[in-house]
Amino acid sequence: MLLAELEIFHSRPIAPTRRIAVGRAWLPASPDGSGPGLGALLLGAVCARFAPGLTPDRLGEVMELVHELEQGGPVAQPRLRHRLQHDRVGLTRSRQRLFGTCGDGSAERLTCEFDGSRATASQLVLGSAYAAGLSGPAVRTEALRAVRRGLAWRGDLGPALFSYLKAGRTSSRPARAAADPVGWALEVLGLDREVELPEQAAVRQCFREALWAVHPDLGAAETEAADRIAELSEARRILLAG
Repeated sequence: MLLAELEIFHSRPIAPTRRIAVGRAWLPASPDGSGPGLGALLLGAVCARFAPGLTPDRLGEVMELVHELEQGGPVAQPRLRHRLQHDRVGLTRSRQRLFGTCGDGSAERLTCEFDGSRATASQLVLGSAYAAGLSGPAVRTEALRAVRRGLAWRGDLGPALFSYLKAGRTSSRPARAAADPVGWALEVLGLDREVELPEQAAVRQCFREALWAVHPDLGAAETEAADRIAELSEARRILLAG
């Protein structure tokens, strides 16, 4: 049974002008609003499938894009050298689908059909992030959260992934983080405590450098990468909030 579907239109990988557009986006929300719906699970799964194909620098750029989409303001273009547009003329379509034996969203019954033969990892991850940001209020918050979790995932694309997207993982942050989130965030990103918060450019630079250190392609343990990337992303969000 088809449960969710996303069309991503993109220029050919060898095209000199790089463009991307969101097509059909059937992304059902959770019926009771208690967690990510089937649409959010599809977007998170697409990111989990293709994010390992990104360099640490590009992964950092996508994380920054997700944070901007969460804030709801204008999003600077282009991103990852691709410009978002509405016109799909001349673009190639890639279609991502979520299937299940029933519509209850059980992690054990979900499976994805990924279409990545004609697109780059950057295009498919960007398309999923933009689809989350463009979705309606009933889907948007949880969809962007699932995208962020999917970007951090480094594991099998089976029931464990969908359970992670639905519930996340227990944070390894120290208990004092709740009482002193800024201090915790500075420590996570390796920034010195100062009377004033560091410049946003310094936060972004430290975030990207830290991503390099934990990226699985550079030798970090895959079993720890998801939690660590999510932790870095949260620290960055705290320091750039407001």
